[in-house]
Order: sequence, then C-alpha cells, then structure tokens
Amino acid sequence: MYELYIANKNYSSWSLRPWVLMRQLGLTFNEHIVPFTDGAAGSNWDTFRSFSPSGKVPALIHGATSLWDSLGIVEYLAERHGGVWPNDPQARAWARCAAAEMHSGFGALRQHCTMNCGIRVRLEHLSDALQGEIARLDELWNEGLARFGGPFLAGASFSAVDAFFAPVAFRVQTYGLKLSPAAQAYVTRLLELPAMREWLADALAETWREPGHEAEASAAGTLLEDLRSASSK
Repeated sequence: MYELYIANKNYSSWSLRPWVLMRQLGLTFNEHIVPFTDGAAGSNWDTFRSFSPSGKVPALIHGATSLWDSLGIVEYLAERHGGVWPNDPQARAWARCAAAEMHSGFGALRQHCTMNCGIRVRLEHLSDALQGEIARLDELWNEGLARFGGPFLAGASFSAVDAFFAPVAFRVQTYGLKLSPAAQAYVTRLLELPAMREWLADALAETWREPGHEAEASAAGTLLEDLRSASSK
C-alpha cells in the first residue's frame, strides 16, 4: 500500500500534485496529513523529518522505498502504472518538459500568489515578473491544448502534467488571475474534476491557520471573501 504524506490541503500546493494524480488514476493510498508547523512554535523541518529526509512534503512511502520529491514520486508511479504520462511519444516529451518547467520555475507566482484555496483576494499590484509568468502559463497551456487536442494539456486524458498545474488552477481562482478563454476553460475543467472538488472540500473544512501562509495572502492584496470553516485559533 502507498503511504502519502501531505500537509494542510488549504496551503500545500506540492502535496496536491501527487495526491490529485493518484486520485484521478484510481490508485489506492493511505493519506497522512501533517499540518505545517506554526512558525512561532517550531519548524516544518523538525516535524516532517520523521517521514521525509528533505524535511518537506509530499513524501511517498511504499514498502522499503521512500520518495520525497513530487517529480520523483510521479516518475516512480509511472514505472508501476499506466496513464501517468501520455502514451504518444511527442505528447509525453512535451508533458515532461512542461511539468519540469512548473517544478523548477514560476517563482513570482509562488511568491506573490501563495496557495490558499479557501479565500478570494483582489491583487493590489501585478509586478512585471508576475505578469510575465501569467503570460507564459497562458502560452504554455494554449500550446498543449491546441497541439494535442485537449481537453487536457497533453491530450484526451488527465496526466501528470495536469497534476503539476492543478495548484495553479486554485491560484487563478483565489486571486482572479486573467487568462485567455481557452486557458480559463482549462482551469474550469481542472476545478471540476472529482479529485479537485474533494481536495477543495477538505481544504475548506480545515480550521487550523498557519500565520506565515495567511500573512503571505494578506500581503498580496485585499481579502474579498473567506469561504473556510471558522478558525480554531
């Protein structure tokens, strides 16, 4: 049995990637949620090191095998299950590059639009860097949809490349990011997936708040709406 360790669903974009892929592919796993540590009380490193050598989430444990990086987890799953990457060689090559670009890039998006599924924020300022990355996302998504025929980025089926951009769909929703019609329709398709709806429902039900993530969202702009259950803090 796979043992998947993740952090709070409201905040953890990296946790979402293998989780949504495994859910959409119907892979059975045990879910272990380990909340982010309050910055005033300790560090995530201390908490997460019990299951992840990097002190980060996500982590996947499968028997004697331990995997502590989202892309590493995806490639391990691809060796064991079909459907993780597209069958077509051209689509598969493109999908791997697009997922790797998301894995290593889009720093301005991460910095200015932290994942917080349960709120809606009006951005006060879009830096040139953030605008450039939004344009690149739009370009990349339109390329995949047009080249491989949709409705997903590398063809007819949801695959790992869509999982890597799933947190961006929540960011688009949270911060009202403006995209072309085709890219926005793709975001809507992602948000309507059963696994994404399940993740969001769980995120909205969480009552614990991590001050660091909350401060990042507040710094981004004006809070318009908070859809989450009442805070326990």
